[in-house]
Amino acid sequence: MSGTESTLQFQSGLLIKFWGVRGSVPTPGAATAFYGGNTSCIEVLADQQRFIFDGGTGLRVLGETLYQTSVPVEGHLFFTHTQWDRIQGFPFFLPAFEAGNHFHIYGGIAANGASIKQCLTTQMLKPGFSLPLHTMRANLTFHDITPGETLQIGNVQIEPIGLNVDNNALGYRLNYQDKSVVYATDTDYEHLDENLLFLAHHADLLIYDGLYIDMCDQIQIPSSQKPWQAAINLAQAAQVKRLAMVHYGPRQTDAMLKAFAHQLKDVEPQVLLAHEGMVISLAKN
Repeated sequence: MSGTESTLQFQSGLLIKFWGVRGSVPTPGAATAFYGGNTSCIEVLADQQRFIFDGGTGLRVLGETLYQTSVPVEGHLFFTHTQWDRIQGFPFFLPAFEAGNHFHIYGGIAANGASIKQCLTTQMLKPGFSLPLHTMRANLTFHDITPGETLQIGNVQIEPIGLNVDNNALGYRLNYQDKSVVYATDTDYEHLDENLLFLAHHADLLIYDGLYIDMCDQIQIPSSQKPWQAAINLAQAAQVKRLAMVHYGPRQTDAMLKAFAHQLKDVEPQVLLAHEGMVISLAKN
């Protein structure tokens, strides 16, 4: 896919790249070639630092580009939760196997009480995977996150919250200079998430759950109750400047998503459907 394999360059403000926008399971093939079939992974550059949100199979592709650089790679990797589509790319993240690299890894406590380190360790055990986590030669520093705390990383502020679903999922807000981006998927569209409404207030970009976009064709659902309308309502209530949909379901083909994007462009021009390789720049005012 054009633009997918290029490495981002640091700049002022925020630079966001989408490496994986699919939910549930990777969905390769001709029917998903434009929007992409890799599962969730978003990269944000800020303050000369690299922030990565989720480690789906898009993380493998990002890792391929970082592995080709000649300088040590550092970064901060934040997981929203530890279901398969958010962690399945981590065992294939090549920079983690390279000595001299350093990654801080953050996540909440899973529903079964496991830490982020325990969850990532478990998925790499035999017979599920051939290389255990301790074979990763990079310096990996693990951090357990408590929703509601604020993390200060250089000049960047990270705010995690718990979302209104039953899998202990987190949403994140990244603030740098006068710009902000919120990343929140796995939401209950039937009920307004007051925590997320607060987190997203006046954000420059909200990256939000598009898993149920295909339900827009189910005419028995009133327009006001459709999942995509709930996303727009949230963005409007939070006075978000731009809304980017991600986390598409495996049944959502390019044709379906393009048709939906066409429906939106005239009535909601500030809403976009992200695709793999898309880059959004939020330059400092």
